[in-house]
Amino acid sequence: MNAADLARSPEMARAIASAAGLVRRHFPDARANLTPWRDDPLTRAFTEEESVDLAFHFPGWSPRLQCRSLLIQLRLSEAPGQGNAAGPPRLLGVLISGMTFQGEQWRLATVGGWEPSGPNLPQPEVVTTLQQMCRDLFALLARDPDHGQEHGEPGLAA
Repeated sequence: MNAADLARSPEMARAIASAAGLVRRHFPDARANLTPWRDDPLTRAFTEEESVDLAFHFPGWSPRLQCRSLLIQLRLSEAPGQGNAAGPPRLLGVLISGMTFQGEQWRLATVGGWEPSGPNLPQPEVVTTLQQMCRDLFALLARDPDHGQEHGEPGLAA
């Protein structure tokens, strides 16, 4: 779902803003888009309540990233507002797609070895940055809001 549509509580709005800020720290030239999906019946039919979708657009095509935009999907432990009154849901996984006008050029998921796959891969130093950004997202969204402690490791190897 569009991140903007999920910012229904102060905790969720804060988590979305923090995640967007974190991405911008790694990619300062990127412009955040909290509504990457159209609001039409076909798109709504494929809505996933347990995901937060954000996009980040660069001023032009990035040769280091091999894309013009990053589409980031944060997979949550449960839909926001569904039995988690203590704060935002826990992050289970991240999927990042490098996009151009021709479509998806690569994707990186936080499963297995966290390596990108696709026809046009980003440069190795950018892959390292993307992997670190995913680790930072897990650290940001896996904390106990009352105690400031992590609930545990995400269980995924970097």
